[in-house]
Amino acid sequence: MQAIQNSYRGLSLLMDLNWDRALYIGTVSLALGAGAWLSTILG
Repeated sequence: MQAIQNSYRGLSLLMDLNWDRALYIGTVSLALGAGAWLSTILG
């Protein structure tokens, strides 16, 4: 039972790390898209 709890805890940590990475990539992509959009309107 303890092995299952430890593996679940490790999987939860892995999901937390990957969620942060996906959020970072999404934010950077959104910022680049907004910059490109603004450059077409104002440029």
